[in-house]
Amino acid sequence: MNVTYNERQLQLLHMLEREGEAKVSELKSHFGVTEMTIRRDLERLEQSGSVRRIFGGAIYLGRDITLKERAGMLLEEKIRIGKHAASLIRSGDSIFIDGGTTAYQIARHVPEGIGVTVVTNALNVAHELSDKKITTIVTGGLIQEATSTLVGPHASATLSGMAFNRAFLGATGVSARHGFSNSNIYEAEIKRTAIMQANETVVVLDHSKFGASELFSFAELKAAARIVTDRGPDEELHQACLEAEVEIMVCP
Repeated sequence: MNVTYNERQLQLLHMLEREGEAKVSELKSHFGVTEMTIRRDLERLEQSGSVRRIFGGAIYLGRDITLKERAGMLLEEKIRIGKHAASLIRSGDSIFIDGGTTAYQIARHVPEGIGVTVVTNALNVAHELSDKKITTIVTGGLIQEATSTLVGPHASATLSGMAFNRAFLGATGVSARHGFSNSNIYEAEIKRTAIMQANETVVVLDHSKFGASELFSFAELKAAARIVTDRGPDEELHQACLEAEVEIMVCP
């Protein structure tokens, strides 16, 4: 879609490309315009597909965002989500933790020596658990440089031969119509396989993912037992989760 921008919108786009995300309040002060003007600018930028509006701001989507870049986005919220999700883990569990910055926070908050076995396709998760006296199995597979995850047939085959009490998965988007989705086809396949092998699936995501629908849907809403998040969704998604019997856990 061809979209033309004025000078302020071009500056705003370049700022989002550089910073990764921005809040409406910050943009309002920076450009010296009203909040309504900024919201209209963001709406126009969103038409090109390079920007996505979220609650109170926007994030840049014009290229694949690396793990390092995503790690700083909504970090406090991700830490709270990861800590709350980690509290669901019980001694004796066999669990799967996939890649992504929110899932990584689960690994950070798993208690040392809790007596669980963790399977992961994420190199940063494996590294975090290595000093915690936790049995950790890495799937193997092809390395995705941007996300430091292992994907492909080998990774999927490894997971297919295992069974988990719980699978903890991230998602790039969740909507009432399309369920859980991801922007990467290879990671979406890993998530599908993990769901099939798990007794229970827990999806961890921050509020910016609500209402978003990425290219690759990997599960319907009913595939998850619960969503752990930092803020409740809008009424449409909330009602869809109720109908799908998905528990929404809003972390304190």
